[in-house]
Amino acid sequence: MTEEIRKSFPALSATVYGRPLVYLDNAATSHRPQAVIDAWTSLVCGANANIHRAVHHLAGLATDAYEDCRNQVAAFLNAPSREEIVFTSGATAAVNLVAFSFGEAFVREGDEVLVSVAEHHSNLVPWQLLCQRKKAVLKVLDIRENGELAVESLENLLSERTKIVAISHISNVLGLVNPVQEIVGICHKRGIPVLVDGAQGVVHEKVDVQELDCDFYLFSGHKLYAATGTGVLYGKRKWMEAMPPYMGGGEMIEHVTLEKTSFAPLPGKFEAGTQNFNAAPTLVPAMTFAKACREDGSVQKEQQAILEYVYEQITRNELITLYGTPLASKIPLFSFVVKGAHHEDLALILDKMGIAVRSGQMCAEPLMERLGVTGLLRASFAPYNTLEEAEYFIKSLDKAIKMLL
Repeated sequence: MTEEIRKSFPALSATVYGRPLVYLDNAATSHRPQAVIDAWTSLVCGANANIHRAVHHLAGLATDAYEDCRNQVAAFLNAPSREEIVFTSGATAAVNLVAFSFGEAFVREGDEVLVSVAEHHSNLVPWQLLCQRKKAVLKVLDIRENGELAVESLENLLSERTKIVAISHISNVLGLVNPVQEIVGICHKRGIPVLVDGAQGVVHEKVDVQELDCDFYLFSGHKLYAATGTGVLYGKRKWMEAMPPYMGGGEMIEHVTLEKTSFAPLPGKFEAGTQNFNAAPTLVPAMTFAKACREDGSVQKEQQAILEYVYEQITRNELITLYGTPLASKIPLFSFVVKGAHHEDLALILDKMGIAVRSGQMCAEPLMERLGVTGLLRASFAPYNTLEEAEYFIKSLDKAIKMLL
């Protein structure tokens, strides 16, 4: 089945330095299936017109595609209503939107915001900026030595001044599925809303925002096989209606005079200006592909085989230290250091062997400091990766290590 999937991804047929590409940097961005490419091309060539504003035929086609995508995103996340789905340029833009608008409405001097030490910079820096602007306090939930969130410490970190908790569904470094539902339950008992960064989560897990009961959930399209510059923010109506707009401009208005402006109802209030109307609808075939992979037993079986094989090979090597070790809650994402070898040197050698991996701090510098490392090597797998590629990666990694030591 994986070989059939690969045929629909043109980029995977590339060669690197004369070798077949083995793309293992999926946590950074995924490749796009032909269905996504075709959808984008069709919109650019056949429905390239600004949405919502004009009455001509092309504008109607573009608007229909854009708004139908909103319906399908709502269904994909099991959101209560389509009005709670806001399109953004990505997860970073979505976090910034909430941090600014929620902060303007609900955060005052001396209030508290809580994040984890394992957050991507995009789910940390916007909250730091909010706290600086509002003179609020940023509090941090630690991790256990195995990489799991120290949820047992959460109750003691919360207080009557805690206004929001922002947490990742799956760490882009540790590759562990966090107990989001448990965290939401703990916070909601205190009346504290929770934002979930689903940039990795929506790729690997079925997401039901009503079951999770989170107050905000967001993700980027480019990690979910859709076009770049696309993203989604789900927000509970009660919060979104109480939050002021993040940006002002066209589309997000109801009435404008020189003296004052009234704003459009949800979701328009948060979609100022010309939206990425050619690219946003590519989320539809991307979600279809992601859903099919989750529901295909053979794909899931191969993904599990890759996870177990790479985990065993890495953990048995005494030179390698893997971060994020509980196998039961792990996705096929592996971040590690090799004793005596620099992560960037390893990445460069692997690149010459045709293997694309990530090296560095993975946009998580505070986590690197917590782990006591300057950077890591990361290999992250997608449903189009095969067990044979995993075996080639391990063989090549062993060869690279021997070249450096």
